[in-house]
Amino acid sequence: MTYIVFQDIEKYYGDNHVLKKTNLSIEKGEFVTLLGSSGCGKSTLLRCLAGLEQVTRGKIFLDGIEVTHMNPRDRNVGMIFQQYSLFPNLNVYNNIAFGLKMKKMDKDSIDQSVKEAIKMVDLTKKEKQYPSQLSGGEQQRVALARCIVTRPKVLLLDEPLSAIDAKLRKSLQSQIKEIHKELEMTSIFVTHDQNEAMTMSDTIHLMKDGVIEQSANPFELYSKPINNFAASFIGNYNIIPWKIFSKLSNQEYMGDKNIVIRPEIIEISRVEYIRDNNHYYLSGSIKDILPQGNIIRYTADVNKTLLDIDVLNAEAKLYEVGEYVYFRMKKGFCINL
Repeated sequence: MTYIVFQDIEKYYGDNHVLKKTNLSIEKGEFVTLLGSSGCGKSTLLRCLAGLEQVTRGKIFLDGIEVTHMNPRDRNVGMIFQQYSLFPNLNVYNNIAFGLKMKKMDKDSIDQSVKEAIKMVDLTKKEKQYPSQLSGGEQQRVALARCIVTRPKVLLLDEPLSAIDAKLRKSLQSQIKEIHKELEMTSIFVTHDQNEAMTMSDTIHLMKDGVIEQSANPFELYSKPINNFAASFIGNYNIIPWKIFSKLSNQEYMGDKNIVIRPEIIEISRVEYIRDNNHYYLSGSIKDILPQGNIIRYTADVNKTLLDIDVLNAEAKLYEVGEYVYFRMKKGFCINL
């Protein structure tokens, strides 16, 4: 069921055209990520839904009701920012309880809700501590609890994990997803981190310069980019003009297109492959080797065109800089753009 609709949204800051006729529909219960580089408009779109920014033109609907010009406090939307914005003079319990007190809930109901939220974000026994006594990750969990305790219709997360170290970040990603599922919330997450988007999302909306370039689930966005921008932003692609690739691989020239090839679908061998019609074939010398944990990234010089190849880290398959090798890739895994 379509739950949130952005209809022809435009947003200007003076002469700066930040959002350009943005249209977007989000299903109830979805975990959606707005992904893109800084300045692409993703946070602005989120803030427009929250009512913290007014759209220049267009309409926003939430649960069948137009909220375009509705007061933020009447939208029942919860938002978590990159800055935790906790009250330094309130302990964990009272920070989380603040929104419920503003709603004038009775004391017993507040106590029950706060304790449930504290348990959900794993902050038991931290209730009496103040923000200054907490780690960055604990402060972020307080901010999350303070938001979900009011049971908003939509949970908005504006790069909430960007200031947290990598290990803790992964833990909080999992925790946010678990809470999203447990509470059956509709969540919109903003990030510039492609790995974070791929890990957490049901649907990713990839943005560039105020426009949504592609909307897809993580697998489709990774394997079937619709243009060069999507191919270059998600993961790694070798992007080679067909004019060059046709000469390198002895293939028929396909006009003004690029061929895009993921590094991990390229096979590498010291022995020349027996050719068939299901693969493309190249050859060249190893120019660089970059170990990446369980993956080794080789960069090869194929007649002055650089090609990245990712292989599993196995001693039996190690190649040396300067070594001449052969490559093949299944045509079905290569994309023409």
